[in-house]
Amino acid sequence: MLRLNEVKLPLDHTPEQLTAAILARLGVGPEQMTGYTVFKRSYDARKKSAIVLIYSIDAETTDDAGILARNQRDTHLMPSPDTSYKFVARNVNADGAQPRPVVIGMGPCGLFAALILAQMGLKPIVLERGKMVRERTKDTFGFWRKRELNPESNVQFGEGGAGTFSDGKLYSQIKDPKHYGRKVLTEFVKAGAPEEIIYVSKPHIGTFRLVKMVEAMREEIVSLGGEIRFEQRVADVEIEERDGQRQVRGLLLASGERLATNHVVLAIGHSARDTFEMLYQRGVYIEAKPFSIGFRVEHPQSLIDQCRFGPNAGHPILGAADYKLVHHASNGRAVYSFCMCPGGTVVAAASEPGRVVTNGMSQYSRNERNANSAIVVNISPEEDYPGHPLAGIEFQRRLEEKAFELGGGNYNAPGQLMGDFVAGRPSTAFGAVVPSYKPQVTLTDLATILPEFAVTALREAFPAFDKQVKGYFKADAVLTGLETRTSSPIRIKRRDDDFQSLNTRGLFPAGEGAGYAGGILSAGVDGIKVAEAVALSMAAAGK
Repeated sequence: MLRLNEVKLPLDHTPEQLTAAILARLGVGPEQMTGYTVFKRSYDARKKSAIVLIYSIDAETTDDAGILARNQRDTHLMPSPDTSYKFVARNVNADGAQPRPVVIGMGPCGLFAALILAQMGLKPIVLERGKMVRERTKDTFGFWRKRELNPESNVQFGEGGAGTFSDGKLYSQIKDPKHYGRKVLTEFVKAGAPEEIIYVSKPHIGTFRLVKMVEAMREEIVSLGGEIRFEQRVADVEIEERDGQRQVRGLLLASGERLATNHVVLAIGHSARDTFEMLYQRGVYIEAKPFSIGFRVEHPQSLIDQCRFGPNAGHPILGAADYKLVHHASNGRAVYSFCMCPGGTVVAAASEPGRVVTNGMSQYSRNERNANSAIVVNISPEEDYPGHPLAGIEFQRRLEEKAFELGGGNYNAPGQLMGDFVAGRPSTAFGAVVPSYKPQVTLTDLATILPEFAVTALREAFPAFDKQVKGYFKADAVLTGLETRTSSPIRIKRRDDDFQSLNTRGLFPAGEGAGYAGGILSAGVDGIKVAEAVALSMAAAGK
């Protein structure tokens, strides 16, 4: 096949016009093109009144070599690269001589690590401290309605991970020369995701669809010999020390059971604070890393649509508009949007009693009234929580406790209108924007929660963002606090060559919790990479 990039057409073009454009670029008649598929579709909305769709096409022709020879000057025409996934090993432990690999955590990273291990015939055991996704969904919705938090079953913990209660965004800026991201998207489609996620530039799924997909992927893992155990928290890691080397030999579960294993994929997510503490006590190398803090900000989705798409706002191909904002404040801090959820809701994402945390979520339709995004300020261990590898966790906890108290001590979230926050006065009544957070938002003065440097940077950024998205600095836009789980506050460092912990053989830190991913797609990709490393390690041990 031939890959043809930069095929540009108007927003409302017909299928026939796309076919004609492909034939014209190839310089052939319809009899020489036997078919085509869309590899990628994006849009250029810089001119709002004339938005352009941009395609990458894989075309099947009867004369690939001749077409390439005649179009040598077209730098956007080339042979289609092979994007199919290839396993690095198969059935390397078919005789069962080695203990089975264990995956801790069943978020996107753990899910894909387990799936790839199962597809390679390695029959992994998966340990998830939370519940199956449907039971977990009941607990999470129950928390939002009744303020009853289950610390082991919530937005952070349970089958599917934190990504289940999100916008389901499936795009990333990671470098992916081996097309692992294509494997992630293909498996999602096989599990029930819409086929468009394969080719649209900013694919998303939404929470309700993710639930069904996670179940389908779980069933495949089990059908291939994998074993999945829910409500199984890992209490300890058994590490053998011999001749200056440290090697994982097993896991101790909170139930008292011991699992023998030499290969552990650590895909625990960014909120497994007790597990971080246990690993640190066991001498696993951990270091503090930067993350960000701030608020969820809600605007009318119609305002964002109009600003981004103008007269084309509401077009079905474009859907609900998103935005990406960055401001470098005069105090040296960067303020930026994170995890933007068009047509979505702000959700309660606490995982520990007596603390308030927010996140954003959308359904596939993205048809809720408000747009929401985290607007956050960067912080670093050197400047803001120096001294101890786990100091970032304590920094998060202190802020989350303040948010709980300021919200009323009942899991209400503290909130404030954007105009009042910038002016430095508490809010007393909502305007036209009604907050979506459940249980409820309590109006207050959010400046009392965050450090002064963050407040200063945010107060400067909100008016500045109005130059990027006209109308963004809206007096009655709602800020809801507190956003603290933007990424893991620690990194469990691993070697570049074999993905194992710097100082503990057999331990494979992976995904967001280990500091190696940020979002569903990158976490899934990292799960694949780590699964391959486990398979190669087991293959070497079996020789």
